[in-house]
Amino acid sequence: MLTGPRPRLRVAILSTSRAPGLDYLLERDREHGRSWELVAFVATDPANRDLARAVSAGVPTATPDIRAFYATAGARPGDLATRRDFDHHTAALLEDVHADLVVACGYLHILTAPPLEAYPSRIINIHDSDLPSYPGLHAVRDAVFAGEGETRSTVHLVTTEVDGGAPLVRSWAFPTHPLVTDARRWSATDILKAYAYAQREWMMRAAWGRLLAEAIALFAAGAVDVVGNLALVAGMPGPRTLASEETAVPFEAAVAGGDRWNTSG
Repeated sequence: MLTGPRPRLRVAILSTSRAPGLDYLLERDREHGRSWELVAFVATDPANRDLARAVSAGVPTATPDIRAFYATAGARPGDLATRRDFDHHTAALLEDVHADLVVACGYLHILTAPPLEAYPSRIINIHDSDLPSYPGLHAVRDAVFAGEGETRSTVHLVTTEVDGGAPLVRSWAFPTHPLVTDARRWSATDILKAYAYAQREWMMRAAWGRLLAEAIALFAAGAVDVVGNLALVAGMPGPRTLASEETAVPFEAAVAGGDRWNTSG
């Protein structure tokens, strides 16, 4: 159990063109007594579709345009030396708002040394597979093409290895439809790609907000410890599996109720 009051954890969000689950986080941010608060929304695409929501909620925003940055530098997209320069600016923005935890949500770029060194084991990302299986941008598509019977999403620590950081929290299982079996038998690539898109959207809309809120609450409660390449979540090796909406007990409510979780860290 928590033994005394703690300052609210200051959370900054990194995003590119959208931030699935942001509405859920904004609703939780407004709740009285919440142990964390959103202090920044940083979008590398000025046309980010969720930017207006953050502004309306009073969250400070910044829009460092990564495409314009690369164009000015005369560099090709993906050049990591230029990315490091860009990330110096990102790290400075995060330091300006005194962020305690950085959440990459819909962030489509590799993070380099400046933010990783400024926030060791304090940057998390949400990924649409049951890590370590299916890393990369097309995780759901890869799982569907492989014939997996279900998919999950995972919140994990961000490290220098893309999608290789220790998992913290994962979603309940999202079963794939029998259509996938038929489409694979028919070698119907078009159907599989369309289905993978729908499966991914299902997970993002149903689970990403709750997953991120759960992971943030764990950090706010001091319940995440990193030992080498392993993350301990409330004293147990991660990831913790989040229950579906029907049976879920939010972590903070469980803490308040004095359940088995050790939050003394």
